[in-house]
Amino acid sequence: MPYNGRLVLRPEEVLERYHDGPKSGVFTDGSCEGNPGPGGWGVVWVEDDEIVAERSGRSDSTTNNRMELAALIAAYELLPEDARVTVHSDSQLCVRTVNEWAAGWERRGWKRKSGPIANLELVKRLYALAGAHPHVELRWIKAHDGSRWNEYADALASAYSLES
Repeated sequence: MPYNGRLVLRPEEVLERYHDGPKSGVFTDGSCEGNPGPGGWGVVWVEDDEIVAERSGRSDSTTNNRMELAALIAAYELLPEDARVTVHSDSQLCVRTVNEWAAGWERRGWKRKSGPIANLELVKRLYALAGAHPHVELRWIKAHDGSRWNEYADALASAYSLES
């Protein structure tokens, strides 16, 4: 179904249409129409192409980055601390925040050299959760390239746009 110029699929439509990409892992996505505007986030955990768990949420007024961070927080909260799995996000900003930048920001008292950290409360929470899951790898995945489970997470995140 088209929404603001883009095709929004329901999760069951994604499963019919897409079959490529990793068959196991946790896939996250955030979505927002307008910035700020209404938005949503989605998480799906799959093992051998079977859904283990999924979560989603929405906000009436948010930003895309907040929804991407919310999806990652929900993913880590879903996993046991001893989980050995890859979490996939199509947000390079979020992946780099956790994997590259947050450690330095924490050492400097949660300050950047160039100014304040956007969405600091979410960044701190996500970084703490990532640290509590030492065997979970956070990896970037290209958006909208036909990867079944990334497209599924996008459908969960975009479900708010299908509501009346």
